[in-house]
Amino acid sequence: MDAAAGSPHDQARDWVQDAIFWQVHPLAFVGAEPDALEGEHPAVVHRLPRIVAWLDHAVALGCNGLALGPVFASQTHGYDTVDHLRIDPRLGDEDDFTALVEAAHAKGMTVLLDGVFNHVGRAHPAFAAVERDGRSAPTASWFRLHGDGEALSPDVFEGHAALVELDHTAPAVAEHVIEVMCHWLERGADGWRLDAAYAVPPELWASVLPVVRERFPHAYVVGEVIHGDYAGIVAASGMDSVTQYELWQGVWHGICDHNLYETAHALERHDGFLESFVPWTFVGNHDVTRIIDQVGDDALLAHALVVWATVGGTPCVWSGDELGLHGVKEQRAGGDDAIRPEFPPDPLDAPGGAAFELHRELIGLRRRHRWLHRARTTTLHRADEQLVYRVEADGQALVVALNISSDPATVPASGAVVAGSATERGGELELPAHGWAVLQPR
Repeated sequence: MDAAAGSPHDQARDWVQDAIFWQVHPLAFVGAEPDALEGEHPAVVHRLPRIVAWLDHAVALGCNGLALGPVFASQTHGYDTVDHLRIDPRLGDEDDFTALVEAAHAKGMTVLLDGVFNHVGRAHPAFAAVERDGRSAPTASWFRLHGDGEALSPDVFEGHAALVELDHTAPAVAEHVIEVMCHWLERGADGWRLDAAYAVPPELWASVLPVVRERFPHAYVVGEVIHGDYAGIVAASGMDSVTQYELWQGVWHGICDHNLYETAHALERHDGFLESFVPWTFVGNHDVTRIIDQVGDDALLAHALVVWATVGGTPCVWSGDELGLHGVKEQRAGGDDAIRPEFPPDPLDAPGGAAFELHRELIGLRRRHRWLHRARTTTLHRADEQLVYRVEADGQALVVALNISSDPATVPASGAVVAGSATERGGELELPAHGWAVLQPR
């Protein structure tokens, strides 16, 4: 199936071909308190305008989409939701949300929301009722419960007692998800990232998404899927896309280990996915070590970004990567703090420099070749420290050459250099140490 083909509803989402997202974790970005504000009706702290102040930065970078992390009322980090229909008071209120969406739209940016529908926080009213009334609670069917009385316990997400899993076979859960998705689409959102979509049966999405799209056919939906049958999950669920963790792993790990055979293999796998859908592509996000630390050498950051910018997909920049920020994720309480820092209220106070200019150059390249969204990739040359591949679609093509060695290298490639640096001699390309080039083939 051609990833560009589809029903009229699918075509309503053709805007995604030109989408490049800038991802923000709102609670961390604005320096919100780590825990929910106390009291049944806490005073609202209006912090969402701090994100509005950064929209020009995202536009200058070349992004035209804002992918927001959780903005709904939660107990701590946003993924333990207690009210899907209320903005977290640590961020603001619905008027602040509306102002953010309107500001983004005024700058030509779409807005993606983070939907946490696999689990809820223990303080969510639906589960609080179960803790109070047991199996007689009207929302008991929302959860998979074990035992009774004081021994009553729910299924929890990946061992996290604070995250109570929903029973996705319950009609009331599907109805709630539909209500939430439509509520915020009606208020201006343009789509959803479905958190932990890999843990939710595809049948839930297959029942929910047609109902949502009957009202909002333009809504783009991408699911967080780490591993598994990407194409099968997309087909079974009705989602538009899933997060391409295979490519992320193959890019940074191949570069870090000086094993570009791994990167080439990931590109071949990626090419197969493009037969049926366009993956969500990234080299960093709110859950992983910063890309500059993953590759292990500042001189190799460009190579990861070049691959990300020149292959098929819907690209996303994790806020701060374009500023060259460092941060290592740790498996402990607070282990995400280093990768989710607070940003200054004024973008002019943020670092920039080479990382920002590199991102902007490569995003600009992609903007000039919009066909890259669904481009297919062919490996032309591979070695431990060199890789050359061709991307093409719509009768157009580019050739990408990478050298991650600390020595210059010669690779079989030719064409006019449109980005990077290289010298063509007799049908071969001379790349400097840690060099890269994007070529327009003759």
